[in-house]
Amino acid sequence: MSKELMDALELLEKEKNISKDSLFDAIENSLVTACKNNFGKAENIRVEVDRVNCDFKCYADKEVVETADDVMDPQLEISLDDAKKISKKAKVGDIVAVSLNSKEFGRIATQNAKNVILQKIREEERGAIYNEYFEKEHDIVTGVVQRFIGKNISINLGRADAILNENEQVKGEVYRPTQRLRVYVLEVKNGSKGPRILVSRTHPDLVKRLFEQEVAEIQDGTVEIKSIAREAGSRTKIAVYSKDPNVDAVGACVGVNGNRVNLIVDELGGEKIDVINWDENPGNLIQNALSPAKIVAVFADPDEKSAKVVVPDYQLSLAIGKEGQNARLAARLTGYKIDIKDETHAKDAPGFRMEDYMDDEDYDEEYEGEYDETEYEESSEEQNTEE
Repeated sequence: MSKELMDALELLEKEKNISKDSLFDAIENSLVTACKNNFGKAENIRVEVDRVNCDFKCYADKEVVETADDVMDPQLEISLDDAKKISKKAKVGDIVAVSLNSKEFGRIATQNAKNVILQKIREEERGAIYNEYFEKEHDIVTGVVQRFIGKNISINLGRADAILNENEQVKGEVYRPTQRLRVYVLEVKNGSKGPRILVSRTHPDLVKRLFEQEVAEIQDGTVEIKSIAREAGSRTKIAVYSKDPNVDAVGACVGVNGNRVNLIVDELGGEKIDVINWDENPGNLIQNALSPAKIVAVFADPDEKSAKVVVPDYQLSLAIGKEGQNARLAARLTGYKIDIKDETHAKDAPGFRMEDYMDDEDYDEEYEGEYDETEYEESSEEQNTEE
């Protein structure tokens, strides 16, 4: 072997992320295979490769017997006289390493050795690619839309292709060949033809990972994402908490003039994102989760994981949202089953008492008596915009 071989091994290591040690192992195994094909047996064959200068030697370990007449199998045994030519200290019963001439390998043996090396390279490459993307499982990666496979889409991630199944695509999103796309890695499986990578554009953690990348306070652990609920392509609600009282969790995620959240909205094709403050008090959390609707009172039952919410009459449709979306996302975000009633129906309910549905700190006196007409118009505009 030569310097050219070492250069080739280093190139393979760099380009395909295959360690030189595994390549040297492949070379050793291939030479053993060549010896077996050429000399008939491989049980006693050893190959030593110098991993600095790429020199190699092939040996057959043979047992020393008394005379040439005692040699029953020349592949496994050697006479004492012949053994002493190799080692003067040899004696009957010892194992002597007899050097084999690799130049005697035939064309078929050489071809088989080559195939063993190539097969090992392919296996190591598949393993390296699998390990690379397995580490990215449950994270986001950037790929390029390559081609359509029925209703599924092949996404090129660089060293491997991923599949974006139809049920992981956002309804309404249009995907075009050569389009760059950020996707969430759902699962990486190791198959006989290489890793099978499944990705998603609908998973809630896609939004979570985007926030983790864009918001420095989340990266350094100051702000924590506590919960997330998503209806892909339409709206996401995300609850955040600041471990530092001097840091506004919502403000950090939204950014100056909304620059941070707007980058994520653009990446998601205009999907609306509500960022709210997490609160250990379930009543307060539910109130935050139902924003932008105003809440009169909340009664949460932690044991039953259910809550009854009272809103002003004119805020009922806003609290519920278009086709129930706002209430549905709030329920997913908080983990509570939420029953929303307007004040009129709540007061008409048998046995209803306002004080049963709220703590003193939860009650907003702003909604006692008549409501502010200006606020009603603003809330209506918000609702119309949402619809």
